Amino acid sequence: MRKFFHFQWFCICLLVWGVVGCEVKKPDGVIPESQMEELLYDYHMAQALGENVPYNENYKRAIYIEAVFRKHNTTEASFDSSMVWYTRNTEILSKMYERITKRFKTEQDGINHLIAIRDKKSKTTAPGDSIDIWSGFRMAQLTGFPLSDKLTFTISADTNFKKRDTLLWEVRYNFLEGKPDKTRAAIMAMQIVYENDSIIGQTKNVYASGIQRIRLQSDTLGMVKEVRGFIYYPGNKQLKTLLADKISLMRYHCTDTLSAAARDSLQNDSINKMKVDSLRKKSATDSVILPAHQQRLRPEELNKRSDEVHQAKPEQIEAEKRIQQERLQMQQERRTNRRQNAPVRRN
Repeated sequence: MRKFFHFQWFCICLLVWGVVGCEVKKPDGVIPESQMEELLYDYHMAQALGENVPYNENYKRAIYIEAVFRKHNTTEASFDSSMVWYTRNTEILSKMYERITKRFKTEQDGINHLIAIRDKKSKTTAPGDSIDIWSGFRMAQLTGFPLSDKLTFTISADTNFKKRDTLLWEVRYNFLEGKPDKTRAAIMAMQIVYENDSIIGQTKNVYASGIQRIRLQSDTLGMVKEVRGFIYYPGNKQLKTLLADKISLMRYHCTDTLSAAARDSLQNDSINKMKVDSLRKKSATDSVILPAHQQRLRPEELNKRSDEVHQAKPEQIEAEKRIQQERLQMQQERRTNRRQNAPVRRN
């Protein structure tokens, strides 16, 4: 047992020695990593503020940078020497900048969210086939009182909205004091308003806790102008709290090929029609259909017709004779015309 204890202690010491040995040692005067990260964050923030000052107030840029050094109780010389060491250890510096970039993005999203709430309209939505365009709070508490009985939203369309988009509004409801009276259930509704002032919408009553959804498809009514909706929780004598959370509004671009197929089919039909018309015109101009008695027959057809004459009726025989006489007469007329039109030879 004692040997096993010594072995464990040896492994722990070896592990600690390995961690300490692998750690990059900083020389004296280098700002620690945690303090350097905060300093870089404020330093870049001050630079961004300095870039937006007018030309005649350029002196404020140096004031902003100096305020950052005073805040962190350091100097510009110490900052520069520390940056020399961090640039030589790129792994540490890159991880620091990853965290700094993440902080900047989080704060920017928060600022955009506050601007959208102030202006009562959504920020520019992100492009993509499936995007959550909800710009309000993700949770709301409705009690039925006049000032807390309704949640409304209006999202203006931007260039990322397309025709035939599908919108899916999803909310999770939780009645904290049990199910409400059916006559005073919560109501959720959503509408899509088009640029031509056409409106489609859907309303749903909420009687129990759980996830409720409203799905609307813009179809082919034109471009979307705005999307609006509300949740209304009417009050009664026994007020009960309704918690609505996990609110999302997904926008899905239409990716089917119905319109493309219809367009291709119409194009193919027009092409086929043009081909048929051209063939008809060509056949009408190039081929002349002669009467039956003027058509040239092959020997096989003549033999076949002669065989059929022996088996034909008297009326058919007379008709065939008349046709033969007319054919012979036409041949004689052709020969006569050729002789008359032939040029006279000189002696």
